[in-house]
Amino acid sequence: LHSGHMQRVVKASTRRGKKALEERSAKVVENDKKILYVHGSTCNQLVQNAFKDLHAMTKPQSVIFSRKHDYRPFEDFLPLENMSAQQDVALFAFGSHSKKRPNNIVFARMFDHHLLDMMEVGITRITPMGEFKNEKNMLGSKPCLVFLGSLFTTNADYLHAKNFFADFFRGVVVDNINLAGLDHTIVFTATEEGIFLRHYRIALKKSGSRLPLAEIEEIGPSIDFTVRRTKWAAEELWKESLRVPKELKPKKVKNIEHNDMGEKLGRVHMVPQDLGKLQTRKVKALKRRPEEKEGKAKKARADDEEAAEMEE
Repeated sequence: LHSGHMQRVVKASTRRGKKALEERSAKVVENDKKILYVHGSTCNQLVQNAFKDLHAMTKPQSVIFSRKHDYRPFEDFLPLENMSAQQDVALFAFGSHSKKRPNNIVFARMFDHHLLDMMEVGITRITPMGEFKNEKNMLGSKPCLVFLGSLFTTNADYLHAKNFFADFFRGVVVDNINLAGLDHTIVFTATEEGIFLRHYRIALKKSGSRLPLAEIEEIGPSIDFTVRRTKWAAEELWKESLRVPKELKPKKVKNIEHNDMGEKLGRVHMVPQDLGKLQTRKVKALKRRPEEKEGKAKKARADDEEAAEMEE
């Protein structure tokens, strides 16, 4: 049971339906998260233009629903949960506009098709992507995300916002990245006035050394957000969403550790050693000369004679 509703067990009657259900079922390695942009019944043209630009940044993992929906996520989030289950979507951006909350966007994230957290922001300024007359990034390329400002580490709402935006804009999850394919960066700056989003194209040029020279050029959109209402996940639900399957956990190797820098450290156990019996390399320069050996022998004999006299 969840929120007073009983979940219906769906069984496939065709091969195509069975394949679709398998695609949506729980996996050890989950599918890449999809994003759905939804227009509210009062969504104005400014928010629609912002969605077009954000959709251009997150394609092909995102889709825009042009038909307007009369939803109010903070009052009733069940319609979004139902849409998440139907479309197999984990991330939402819902646009609306009113006198009380102008140019409004609600960002929502799902876990197991149920609401995990929500954040409401307002657009205070926007420069659309179309006003930047320059070359854009490649479709589907993975962005470099940069978060600037101490508020991202000291303010609770901004800390959650950082985690959400990283999840929203990260693109496809990969193990390795080709430097040549890293062609754009999204910069978030946290201030007391709000969160500023800037989008730049990265141009790699020859520098005369092994590492290329990186130059950035703003390609839009340029959006200023102000944070409004928030609904963050409960601690238990948050921990459950971060749980890693046993199959993906690294197997613990005895006496092997990793430090904070990711370096591998090993511990070797040895039996106690007698350093007196340690075989060292004999170097000719360290050998005693005949005179030194004779002098040492004479001193030993003198010490023995002196000891014998004292005994007498």
